[in-house]
Amino acid sequence: MSTGLIALLDDIAALAKVAATSLDDVAAQATKAGAKAAGVVIDDAAVTPRYVVGFAAARELPIIGRITIGSLKNKLLFLLPAALALGLFLPGAITPLLMLGGAFLCYEGAEKLWEKLVPHAVLPLADASGPQDPQALEDAKVRGAIQTDFILSAEIMAITLGSLPESSFWMQAVVLAVVGIGITVLVYGAVALIVKADDMGVALAIQTAPVSGNPAAPQMMDRMLRPFSQALGRGLVGGMPPFLILLGAVGTAAMLWVGGGILLHGMERLGPVALPALAHDLSHAAAVAVPAMAGAVEWVVHALLAGVFGVLAGAALIPLVQWIILPLVRVIRPARQG
Repeated sequence: MSTGLIALLDDIAALAKVAATSLDDVAAQATKAGAKAAGVVIDDAAVTPRYVVGFAAARELPIIGRITIGSLKNKLLFLLPAALALGLFLPGAITPLLMLGGAFLCYEGAEKLWEKLVPHAVLPLADASGPQDPQALEDAKVRGAIQTDFILSAEIMAITLGSLPESSFWMQAVVLAVVGIGITVLVYGAVALIVKADDMGVALAIQTAPVSGNPAAPQMMDRMLRPFSQALGRGLVGGMPPFLILLGAVGTAAMLWVGGGILLHGMERLGPVALPALAHDLSHAAAVAVPAMAGAVEWVVHALLAGVFGVLAGAALIPLVQWIILPLVRVIRPARQG
């Protein structure tokens, strides 16, 4: 074998090692960034099923498919280029924008808690006199879902960009794309399962031949498995409403934890640093008190403190949003339309 061929094979092997290392880095950074976006992800999964309420069962999955495509467009065509341009030309703006996203998460979480304590008045639908054509209603629901997804996707991409260490432009692009696609598939795949769980439960509950699928001539395995499949079906039907309530509660808690953590982390960089330092000192003291589980205790205590701070920050933002920002938006929007 010639020395030239050996050198070529060595170069190929070296390139393969570099590529493998890069893939490992992408996977690690995408996983870390996706975990930090957990609050937004869970809230998205809890909120999205409401957009298919009232439609025929046959239209549920197509509607979710349309929202999924819109979500991918939001992330890949609009938000990813914007995030890359921000990181390239205005890296100093990442932390302030990330803190704005964290403040929004805190507001959303605190507002949901406030809604549970003091239910808001139900306002009449603005478009109740509008077109009642099923296709028009579906299009309106899909547009509303995609608009809501844009806000949530912007938070996800901002959290992802803010959690990336100093890396190359292309590494940032790949990680943002991987996180965007992965979270979209995860969220809307979960939403599809949640939405169709009732239908699957009903089908199992009434199925008398779960193995053969022939109720007219059930087999022995059908008779053996029928009680279990029907019990599973009844469990799915009865269990989905409390599951959705639990999912919403977990999403609210995660929003407050993630939002409070983002604000504390931003304050470490931009100031004031007293609150982040206090949170670190308290979590470290708790870890020292339980040395057998120091790492876990420190993480849990810091997460709880971030959640408490998220509640306080969100509660402070509720009057600001309700009494100042929203009235201004209502004034500006008709003026722009006029």
